[in-house]
Amino acid sequence: MAKTQASSLSGGNPDVSVTDYSRLSVDEDENVRDAMSEEGEGHGDREKQAGRVSKPSRFRIFAKLHRFWLDHLDSVPLSTKLVACMLVLLTVGTFGISLTIRQLVSNYLVEKTDAQLRDQAQLVYSNVDLLSNRDGKNENIGPNEYFMQLRDTENNIVSTPLVPVLRDNLLSEPVLPPNGSMGNVKYDKPFTAPARVRTLNAAVKSDKRTIQLAQAPWRVLALEGRERGPDGNSVVRMTVYIGVSMADQIDIINTLTRYSILVSIVIVMVGAIVATLIIQRTLLPLKRIEKTAAKIAAGDLSQRVHAAPENTEVGSLAASLNAMLARIEFSFCEQQKTTEKMKRFVSDASHELRTPLATIHGYSELYRMQRGLPGDLERADESIGHIEASSQRMTELVEDLLSLARLDEGRGIDINQRVDLTQLLTDAVDDLHALDAERGIQQGRLKLNVKDGRNSGYLAFIEGQFPEVTLTGDASRLRQVITNIVGNIHRYTPVGSPVEVGLSVMPASITPESLQHLPVDKQSLRYFLEFVEVGQSMHVGTNYAVFSFVDHGPGVPVERQSQIFERFYTADSSRARQKGGTGLGMSIAQSVVQAHRGFIDAATTRNGGGLTLTVVLPIALDERDETGEQPAMKTFEHSVSKKATRQGRQGIWPRRDKAR
Repeated sequence: MAKTQASSLSGGNPDVSVTDYSRLSVDEDENVRDAMSEEGEGHGDREKQAGRVSKPSRFRIFAKLHRFWLDHLDSVPLSTKLVACMLVLLTVGTFGISLTIRQLVSNYLVEKTDAQLRDQAQLVYSNVDLLSNRDGKNENIGPNEYFMQLRDTENNIVSTPLVPVLRDNLLSEPVLPPNGSMGNVKYDKPFTAPARVRTLNAAVKSDKRTIQLAQAPWRVLALEGRERGPDGNSVVRMTVYIGVSMADQIDIINTLTRYSILVSIVIVMVGAIVATLIIQRTLLPLKRIEKTAAKIAAGDLSQRVHAAPENTEVGSLAASLNAMLARIEFSFCEQQKTTEKMKRFVSDASHELRTPLATIHGYSELYRMQRGLPGDLERADESIGHIEASSQRMTELVEDLLSLARLDEGRGIDINQRVDLTQLLTDAVDDLHALDAERGIQQGRLKLNVKDGRNSGYLAFIEGQFPEVTLTGDASRLRQVITNIVGNIHRYTPVGSPVEVGLSVMPASITPESLQHLPVDKQSLRYFLEFVEVGQSMHVGTNYAVFSFVDHGPGVPVERQSQIFERFYTADSSRARQKGGTGLGMSIAQSVVQAHRGFIDAATTRNGGGLTLTVVLPIALDERDETGEQPAMKTFEHSVSKKATRQGRQGIWPRRDKAR
């Protein structure tokens, strides 16, 4: 019995438990060493060798398990991973909070019980006779729940005046150190002791609730008591054990634990539902992106990702993907157009070369057939003349083709020369006079008329002298551009129809690089004029030389105006051959202008019908024109109105649906 009590008390005393455990460990170690010594040295060597072999095997097994776990983890959907992480975090968080609250409340109740023991120890000791006579058959809350035991100076039990009696005559008392010993108990230091339960009436069965209360541990305080002996003079020393049951405290802790578990389960479930909804809602755009990517992979490049706020990760990703898709679609369309143009170019070049070659071949055979017949000399001269004309046309065609090939490769042009644009246009006016003396030709300036509520901005012609404009470029190539334009006016407009030639310098809030890539359509010139409006109003931008040729001939239909810059395009092929055209003049003009980082546009003449060709070329940044106009300003990227910028971007990167 004494050994049982000592071992029970040692559970609350770390010194006793550690000593017993250490003694047990030493005994087990000695037994193990004896058993190993009996095996012999040979067996020990085999064990060492097996250990060395098994380490790499264990490592490989661990590596395979690790790889297997990672492979399966990678195969789990992202939404499932996020929900699982949220559940783990909520579970760990609620468990940690519940455990912390339980521990804090438990420590608080123990401290409160200890304070109660210290405060009421004298009161209980003084009223021990009164308390011992109280009826303890009912479970009441009060001083009668105290336990008290008195021991002499030798720690021998003198009496146990207070033992709480629970319902059904159950007695519960703490397990104290054995008779004649204090064990590890110290004065004025409360300790926890297990309960010993016994009954006064074995025939009565107690309920579960009463048994649980009786089995609750006790909080006991050992005090050193003094009282006078029977003679009234001597002082008797004794040890007083006063304890109180911790049944109420344990009941509170258990109730708190149950409520904490219930609340934690509710929090985890609600958190799981909310996390699932939020994660699914957040990842929904990714599902849309996946579907859009599948449609694009199927060949529909016009698909776009649904827009989202760009301050979010998905919104930023959607914006970047849409920009990338727009560029891919534009590049793909350009590639298709280039391929189609190349096929058409090869076909047209073959057709255009076949005609003069067939003419040369036909007249050669005719000359051979008519040789030796009367009048063969005159017919030979006629055949040679047709052969010479066809070979000359073929030579011009080949030269134009070579010129286009060089321009496409970036060769055959030097844009670092000083070019007097005013003189080139003056020479063009003189050439038109020489080709058609009856044609009325006017020269002057161009002025931007700002758009109003109904009409968009346009370039107005003001008759007068050309301004003096000098720029950096290739003089011979720019002269070729102007000559091709003049040649088209001469070929395809009626004799005597009027022509206006205008020149001006205008600042525009667009860079030459962006201007160079504007598509050839009716919107591009309007975009440029809006940039000019911004540049003139804000006095910022790059200076551009703008000149236009306005004729009043039959013109070109609006839907075909962008095609005049395609290679071998002619409004009337038979008429072009009669006039000596090859269909490459405007293509060469566009290539030269783009090589100068410029822009060329064709539009219908506003008043009187006809065709207006407008050419925009950047001026060197350090130049000032001789008329005293504002010098070229530094190119800027940001000081542009929102509308002009948005329209400019739409012009540079057109949407497919808008193009349709």
